Amino acid sequence: MAQPPDPPPKPTPDPKAEREARLAAALRANLRKRKAQARARESPPDKPDGQG
Repeated sequence: MAQPPDPPPKPTPDPKAEREARLAAALRANLRKRKAQARARESPPDKPDGQG
């Protein structure tokens, strides 16, 4: 059987674009964490945690 042709090799992204992509991903992850923490602070705790 004939195999489908290999996809053309992707051009290697320049270091600046690679850095920007990693930075954007890190910022999105950081934002999700901060939002989760803010939501946790907004909702009243079910049990007293001893902080006060």
